[in-house]
Amino acid sequence: MNEARAKRMEAKYSGNKTKSQTKQLELGPSRGRSRAMGASGKPKNMRNAIVRLMQYISHEKVLIIAAISCSLIHTGTSLAASYLLRPIINQFIYFEGGASDISARVSGLLTWLIFLAIIYGISVLTQWLQQRLMLEASQRTLVRMRSELFAKLQNLPVRYFDTHAAGDIMSRFTNDVDTIGEMLNTTLIQIICGAITIVGTIVLMLYTNPILGLITIIATPLLTFVSKTIMKNGQKAYSEQQKNLGMLNGFTGETVSGQKVVKVFNHEEIAMDEFGYLNEKLCRAQEEAQFRSGIMGPATHQLCNMVYAVVASVGGILVALGRFDVGGLTVSLNYTRQFNRPINEVSMQINTVFSALAGAERVFEVMDAEEEKEDADTVPMKEMKGHVVLDHVNFGYVPDVPVLKDISLYAKPGQKIAFVGSTGAGKTTVTNLLSRFYDIQEGTITIDGVPIEKINRGFLRSNIAMVLQDTHLFTGTVRENIRYGRLEATDEEVVEAAKIASAHSFIEQLENGYDTVLENDGANLSQGQRQLLNIARAAISKAPILILDEATSSVDTRTERHIEEGMDALMENRTTFVIAHRLSTVRKSNAIMVLEKGKIIERGTHEELLAAKGRYADLYHEIVELD
Repeated sequence: MNEARAKRMEAKYSGNKTKSQTKQLELGPSRGRSRAMGASGKPKNMRNAIVRLMQYISHEKVLIIAAISCSLIHTGTSLAASYLLRPIINQFIYFEGGASDISARVSGLLTWLIFLAIIYGISVLTQWLQQRLMLEASQRTLVRMRSELFAKLQNLPVRYFDTHAAGDIMSRFTNDVDTIGEMLNTTLIQIICGAITIVGTIVLMLYTNPILGLITIIATPLLTFVSKTIMKNGQKAYSEQQKNLGMLNGFTGETVSGQKVVKVFNHEEIAMDEFGYLNEKLCRAQEEAQFRSGIMGPATHQLCNMVYAVVASVGGILVALGRFDVGGLTVSLNYTRQFNRPINEVSMQINTVFSALAGAERVFEVMDAEEEKEDADTVPMKEMKGHVVLDHVNFGYVPDVPVLKDISLYAKPGQKIAFVGSTGAGKTTVTNLLSRFYDIQEGTITIDGVPIEKINRGFLRSNIAMVLQDTHLFTGTVRENIRYGRLEATDEEVVEAAKIASAHSFIEQLENGYDTVLENDGANLSQGQRQLLNIARAAISKAPILILDEATSSVDTRTERHIEEGMDALMENRTTFVIAHRLSTVRKSNAIMVLEKGKIIERGTHEELLAAKGRYADLYHEIVELD
């Protein structure tokens, strides 16, 4: 990879925006898709992430309380079983003076061992119940989190999807939520058990021998300080890891979906270089994160061993001086190990905690994104006829960078209005405003005399059918994909819509006709066939307003003629807005708007504009010459 390309990628994926990134939306979302695929900005707030995760877990209070109850029983029985070793050792194993009756000693020992077995059995059973209950609670929490995240996406404005890579959004559903689930399934229960174990162990250590108990307790702040220091440094490292993981997934998703473009332009090597750069960046971030978390285990483990050695030495001296019993020393050492074990377990799970918290913050970033503003003071409308008026409309995707300038036009019900002009002239932006994907900044748009901002969004969009240049088909049958335009449509209406769109003939030739299952966005169909199904989807809708954004750009000229014939029936009594580069598709329009640099520079019928010998005439003659 040459130096110039490396510098471009560094600027592209660094936290500092380049000049091109600051202008991403100036030309509109279809040409300004952001490639910033990872979260960036200020350091992450670990406390806030923990609080919000606990709020999600709190919905499962019954299961949590039951799990904690099992943890109390499990911890209590474990600690009790450990303490029972003291009388067993003193009375039956290490004793002074000896017992003359061996059988009595053996019988007594067996009785105590049976008692211990019962206690350990209860401990194992409650531990299993505790884990099962926490697993249920965590999975319910993940279901709720995924549902809320998906619901949030449905309420986000189109601007959000225009400025965030699809791969990065998907990464939050998969990688980030999975890491949260891993933490809730295992780490959380260890933290709960650890906290209960520490409290119970402290009490019994002080009861068994205050001196040895205090030695263990005094060493705790040192362990806490080491853990806190490593956690502080590790949190930032794991946030960086999650960010780079999202960037890599986003780039991979875009490259896989755009393989034809990559190959036709021979950009395989460039794609490999860019993937290698992102892969290496992720590798460095993962190495840093894993190293930060990895040193916690060995560091705390060695400190725990040192504490254990000190307790053993002091306890041995007390036994030698006759101020302590061997059974008590055994129990104290056991408690010392138990006291340090939760700290070791948490330290070994710290990478999961860091990764989950970083993932949670990325999920919460989506949760906190600004939704489409709720409709206020809407005007109730029973039906929509499709009388559309734009009056002195000004709009820009980026403040102070206008895309549309003083646009005024009207369309009566049943009329066909066409937009032509150079790429970036603002044609698609007009349709984005009609659908309220974006809200206008100046001027007014009215439909049937009602300002568009006073019309309920759901009602507005249910009365608009749209066919975009980019086709999209859902996993399901051909029939289901067409019926997506109006779910209550009958099978006969589905067939009729397909005939209008000139799709019926090729559908019948499919293996199972209308019941053929489409997967992977209709990968087994040609681009033109996919577009015909999208047109059929619009045809089945009874929406009074129809938007065709380069609807016939993916079909051949012969098919286009068939579609135009069907479109005449489709557009009857519908207000239709057409965006087309093929000027042959706009000849029959009631009015043609010629846009350049966001302004309408010409308007009229096909014949009127040709007679005017202006920009439209130039575009038309250029295309005729090419044909």
